[in-house]
Amino acid sequence: MIDFEKKPLTRGELSVADLYEHLTGRLNVDVQRLNDVPMKRMIKERDIHRPGLALAGFTNLFTHWRVQIFGNTEVQFIEHLPLEARQMAFSNIFHYEMPCIFITDGNKVEPKLIEMATDKSVPIFLTTLTTTKLIYLISDFLDDQFSPYQSYHGSMMDVYGIGILFVGRSGIGKSEIALDLIERGHRLVSDDRVMITRKGESVLMAAGEAGFKHFMEIRGLGIIDVRAMFGVRAIRYQKRVEVVVELMEWDSQKSYERLGLDTKTVDILGVAVPHVLLPIYPGKNITVIAEVVALNYLLKHYGYDSAKAFEKNLSEMIARKTMKPKKRSQDEPAIRYFEHDFE
Repeated sequence: MIDFEKKPLTRGELSVADLYEHLTGRLNVDVQRLNDVPMKRMIKERDIHRPGLALAGFTNLFTHWRVQIFGNTEVQFIEHLPLEARQMAFSNIFHYEMPCIFITDGNKVEPKLIEMATDKSVPIFLTTLTTTKLIYLISDFLDDQFSPYQSYHGSMMDVYGIGILFVGRSGIGKSEIALDLIERGHRLVSDDRVMITRKGESVLMAAGEAGFKHFMEIRGLGIIDVRAMFGVRAIRYQKRVEVVVELMEWDSQKSYERLGLDTKTVDILGVAVPHVLLPIYPGKNITVIAEVVALNYLLKHYGYDSAKAFEKNLSEMIARKTMKPKKRSQDEPAIRYFEHDFE
C-alpha cells in the first residue's frame, strides 16, 4: 500500500517580489510601484489585512505581517483627518513591520504615506482594480502558495474528465496503463512523481514536478516525451484527484469487492478520496476497466449508483416471489412480444 500518511508539507514564505511578478506578469494587472525600495520582504501568511482600525489608533489586533490593502474606506478616512492626525495615523501602522501596501481603485495617495513607507523600506503599490477584485486575486495566489502539499509515487490521468491516480508497487505497470490510456485519447497529468496540493478544505489538485512534467519511463524502452510524441491533446497541466485506483497482484486466497456497495476511501492530505482496489493478472484489460471506473464515478456524480440499482431490483424480485404467485392465464405470454424484433 502506498504511503498516503506522509505529513503534508507547506511553503513557509514567499517574497513581495514573487507576488508582484505574479500580478504584473502572469495576470497582467496594472500595478504601479510608488517607491523604489527592495521587494525582499517576506509574506508568511495567506490572509490579507485592511488596516482601518490600526489607522484609527487601535493596534491591538493589527496583523501587520500580512499584505495590507488600502481601499476606499481607508483612503477616505485619511482624507478627512487633519494633517497632524494623518501623520499620527501613518505612525501607528509604520511602527510595525509590514511586507507591503496596496492602494486600490486608483485612489489619490498621500505623499506622507509614500515618504514614510520609503523610509521604512515598505513597498507600496497603486492599482486601478477594485478592492474586492484585488483581494480575490491576491488571496487566490497566496492560498495556492501556502496550501499543504505532498509528493506521491504513481501515475495521474484524466480519463473522461475524471482525475484518476494509479498507485501500486514499483514495476506493477502503472506507466504502461497510463500509456495505453493516452493512446485511447485520454490525457496524462504526471507519471512516476505526482505533486498533490489541497485547495480549500476538500479539493485535491495533482500536477507534475517541475522539470519532469509529461515525461514517462517505460521499462525496456526508456524515457519518452508524451507531449512531443502525442501532442498537446494528450497532456494536462493539472487535474483534480477524484479516484485512487490501487493496482495489486491477484491473490486467489483473498476476497475482493464484487458488488461495489461498500465504498472504500483513502485519506490524502485530510481529504477522503474513493479508493478502488484492482487485482491484476496477465490478460486482464486494465485500461478498459479504468475507463469503466471513470464512467461509473460520473454516473454516481449525477445521482445513479449501479450497485444500489441492482440491489433494489434484486430486492423487488425477491419480494415478489415471496408473495402468493398470481396464476397466469393460457393467453398471457411468458415473455412480452417486442414488435419487429426477430433477433
